[in-house]
Amino acid sequence: MHRGIVKLPSRLLIVAFSFLAVPPVGAELVILSDGDFFKVTAYELQGNRMRLDLFSGGRVTLPMDRIERIIDDEVLPDPEPVVVPKEVEELVLAFEESQPVPQTPHGQLIYSAAKRHGLNPRIVAAVVRAESAFDHRAISPKGARGLMQLMPATANRFGVRRSELFEPARNLEAGTRYLSWLLKRFGNDLPRALAGYNAGEGAVDRYDGVPPYRETRGYIRRIYRSLKLGEKHLEGIL
Repeated sequence: MHRGIVKLPSRLLIVAFSFLAVPPVGAELVILSDGDFFKVTAYELQGNRMRLDLFSGGRVTLPMDRIERIIDDEVLPDPEPVVVPKEVEELVLAFEESQPVPQTPHGQLIYSAAKRHGLNPRIVAAVVRAESAFDHRAISPKGARGLMQLMPATANRFGVRRSELFEPARNLEAGTRYLSWLLKRFGNDLPRALAGYNAGEGAVDRYDGVPPYRETRGYIRRIYRSLKLGEKHLEGIL
């Protein structure tokens, strides 16, 4: 687990890191549970609180229950419109009895949660792989926890307490329920649902599609590969 202040690199810093010690000028968005958001230049997880260095100057510490997400605010240049490829339409999103139990760690729990919330277990397993590599004790520097890397505020929205997030079944319950909710909200548009899981549904609404964030588009790419759709199937999406 990474501890300490997480510095946010800018494109300039990436290019010049081997030559100059340049303070970070990039930012990340902190989205609060009430929908408000603001920019930060650094953050540090301190137990059940997060210390945030504000982009506008100053510092604030908030309880994790108030933070819905921390997402990369780096925007790709000239983003192209998102187009759902034909191959995604052929992927069955809903649960069917013929779908097998994923041959992964926690496969039976993933299958049971997917069945309860009407999702193809392959999709849930792919999200778990991308989020935590099936490590139920995983915790990110941003405070996301467990198999599906849920923030406490998100888990609470879907009926799971912060103290339960390291319990595989409870984490999968909240995460799968959230993913099912996102698919319904975005009309079974898988790229938008995955983008909502990574960056928040508000970001998808603001951009009317997959946000042009490097982190979010890379996240979708990893999940598509896990679903064995292949790199060519990403053309027109990312």
